[in-house]
Amino acid sequence: MTTDTVTITRKGKRWIDGGHPWIYADDVLAGGAEPGELVALRDDADRPLGWGLFSARSRIAVRVVTRAEQRPDREFWRERVASAVRRREIAGLLAPNDACRLLSGDAEGLPGLVVDRYAGVWVIQSGTAGADRMRELVIELLSECLGRAPRAVLERSESGARRLEGLEPRVEWLTGTPMDHVIVEEPGLAYEVDLLGGHKTGHYLDQRANRELAARHARGQSVIDAFSYDGLFALRALLAGAERALCLDTSQPALERARKNAERNGVADRLETQQADCMRELRERAQRGEQHGLVIVDPPAFAKNRQQVEGAERGYRELNRRALSLVASGGVLCTASCSYNVTPWRFLEVLRESAALAGRRTYLEDLRGAPPDHPVLLVLPETWYLKCAYLRVE
Repeated sequence: MTTDTVTITRKGKRWIDGGHPWIYADDVLAGGAEPGELVALRDDADRPLGWGLFSARSRIAVRVVTRAEQRPDREFWRERVASAVRRREIAGLLAPNDACRLLSGDAEGLPGLVVDRYAGVWVIQSGTAGADRMRELVIELLSECLGRAPRAVLERSESGARRLEGLEPRVEWLTGTPMDHVIVEEPGLAYEVDLLGGHKTGHYLDQRANRELAARHARGQSVIDAFSYDGLFALRALLAGAERALCLDTSQPALERARKNAERNGVADRLETQQADCMRELRERAQRGEQHGLVIVDPPAFAKNRQQVEGAERGYRELNRRALSLVASGGVLCTASCSYNVTPWRFLEVLRESAALAGRRTYLEDLRGAPPDHPVLLVLPETWYLKCAYLRVE
């Protein structure tokens, strides 16, 4: 069997020795392969360094999958998938009608491949040529490790990362009966997921635990949920005893799902929705002197690359200044950032600046990330993208 080989620079070897699994194109000295192929990695003295998946177009030329000398085989990949499944079992996230991320790409040694499960329907997202090649194998291995096949499998490979790999977007049902939506049942909450039209793979699974934590501050309070999408922060708050909640979002279809979800959970009489530009609406409500016991702001990523960080920080600073002005004394602001390029420490500094601008004494009660089905790999800091801060405001 012919083995394609990639030789990397000394700087690239230091990068690998430090544990980071990405080799950039400018650290490739020689060699290559077809996009998505496994390649043997060698240093400039021809010593083996492991194996990775090759990309001919991306700035990330190789994604390392193992430092072992032996070529990965089916059993190697099965153990990778089995390890991911065990993490979900330990976290109690595999109830049949629940939702979770089954595979979390590079963080779990399956570069570029995400699989989310919504009540038995799997939604796959591939961002690399290597993930495209592994798609069918991973579906097979997941079924084996879970002990059951999915009801249906939908591929929604539409991310911008595919363009960097020279890949076309792809949306198609791979198995099962096509459907528009599915009902997910978390403990104490049922909600609808728009499989084809929803954001990401249909929903934001990474905020599940943070919604539950925010709801602990909701009893007897009025709540604003800005950038609410389909309203699950607000619904969790209402189910925990909030007096009323307002969802603000630019998407009318998402707000319609929020209303349907409120009816499904018996809290529609206490939920209001408004289609609005959230930044402007928060400013206007603050100017009117509104006060709420719990304010939630969960915006989309403001910085998708390093060049956008400065503008993103200005945006977060102004957004949180307005949000802090709306929090009643003794109330809580739950505020999130999913911009990896704005680090947790810099996000806290921006919140400090926002509090100073708002003239509010503000205490950090907690700082959380994503739940266990979105693991953070310490040697891959890019996987620590989500920050959710809980601020007590006086």
